[in-house]
Amino acid sequence: MNSTDEMASRFTMNVDDGEQYVRANLGGKVKRTLGKLSFVREAVAAYYCARDPKTPFRVKAVILTALAYFVMPADGIPDFIAVLGFTDDAAVFWAAYRFIVPHVNDVHWGKAVTYLDASQPPANAQMPD
Repeated sequence: MNSTDEMASRFTMNVDDGEQYVRANLGGKVKRTLGKLSFVREAVAAYYCARDPKTPFRVKAVILTALAYFVMPADGIPDFIAVLGFTDDAAVFWAAYRFIVPHVNDVHWGKAVTYLDASQPPANAQMPD
């Protein structure tokens, strides 16, 4: 295997790990931040875009990187700092979203609305498919 193939294989494994991390942690973060942050609805729609087999790999990688940063407990500006805590999360997410928005379709939005409009999104449950 040449070095390009090895790098591609490692990157694919990292994206798969990132997808599992986001899937396991996004639901709890959405529950805690719903109504407090301007980008939660877009983040959930982006998640469903990343889960769509028709979404190009590079788009999935960008989405999952931004969502992983959002759900990480430690980041550039800790989330518990009043007013500033989510500014870095928002900046990273919106930069990624500008790139991926052409790929977020009505099906993804429909799943996001269904998830968010549920009477009680599960607190620490995995995100559904």
